[in-house]
Amino acid sequence: MAKTKETILEISLAALEHNYHFLRSKLNQTTKFLAVVKAFAYGSDACKIAKKLSDLGVDYLAVAYTKEGVELRNAGIKTPILVLHPQPVNFKIILDNKLEPSLYSLKILQEFIEIAKKEKQKNYPVHIKFNTGLNRLGFTIKDIPKILQKLNTCSSLKIKSVFSHLAASDDLNEEEFTQNQIKTFYTIKEKIGQGISYNTMYHLLNTSGILNYPDAQFNMVRSGIGLYGYGNNPTIDKKLKPIASLKTIISQKHTLKTGESLGYNRAFIAKKDTVTATLPIGHADGIGRQYGQGKSFVIVNGKKAPIIGNVCMDMIMVNVTNIDCKEGDEVILFGKQNNAEDFASTANTISYELLTSISSRVKRTLIS
Repeated sequence: MAKTKETILEISLAALEHNYHFLRSKLNQTTKFLAVVKAFAYGSDACKIAKKLSDLGVDYLAVAYTKEGVELRNAGIKTPILVLHPQPVNFKIILDNKLEPSLYSLKILQEFIEIAKKEKQKNYPVHIKFNTGLNRLGFTIKDIPKILQKLNTCSSLKIKSVFSHLAASDDLNEEEFTQNQIKTFYTIKEKIGQGISYNTMYHLLNTSGILNYPDAQFNMVRSGIGLYGYGNNPTIDKKLKPIASLKTIISQKHTLKTGESLGYNRAFIAKKDTVTATLPIGHADGIGRQYGQGKSFVIVNGKKAPIIGNVCMDMIMVNVTNIDCKEGDEVILFGKQNNAEDFASTANTISYELLTSISSRVKRTLIS
């Protein structure tokens, strides 16, 4: 594979396919699969990722906001799209683009009913979100009678799915809490099922839920981070393939004499003669200041080069004193060799934050 000549985020569709099939292998054959492609498909390329996933046969896609769903529709994506956190101001746009909203409060439910009636909709698919312990969004069990009353007296809407979100499915120390969430969701399923005259889908499991609580898969599951190569577990991570590799090059090398400083605020002072390399990537590209001051490292010709000094807006500097390298050589920030979870952990954060922080000005390159 040719070495890069600029800063790029390399996206492997083959790795995405591998991860999808790995996760599917954990499910019953009839269980439907919802792929989460919010936040530019976890910092990659939402439209390209959504198309590939649709080709692979996912049953649903999910985004956080309406705008993300519209972009997928404009790119020709026909797969059903769930909008996880819609706002009333966008309800007409949701209808116009055949997106499907998550309705999570009586206020939101009533407002969507009103616009659906105004637009003369019939059985428009909606998804009912319940809060079982994460305490962000969602109805509670006590709301069920009002939900059913509103929906059963309205021909404009039809429940496509009922769902909730596990709070700590990746932490087996919180198994009791998770099992209580699962138990609560079974109760919700029973009450909803008794109150409607048609079948619907139920989904609770996220990536870690699929891996740790497969008995609670109901008839659909959702996966986000697992599709992108991370399973919130070192053992599982070895079975997944990171789809994204962030690469750049060495723009220039410098030799600092003992006592000379580097970068803003003279944050690095050479204690001995030091060879540094400047890279064309910085905090405006998603590599924040928390990665500087020797906390994190990049890979230069197979060796670790610590990030030194303060991360700049458009540049970082690394220590290459003991590395045979030259200007123009490829540098890997994260990928197969040093994955995003490893890189993120050096700054006390997680792969989710790092991946979704990669700026849109970083060129995306697809590989098969």
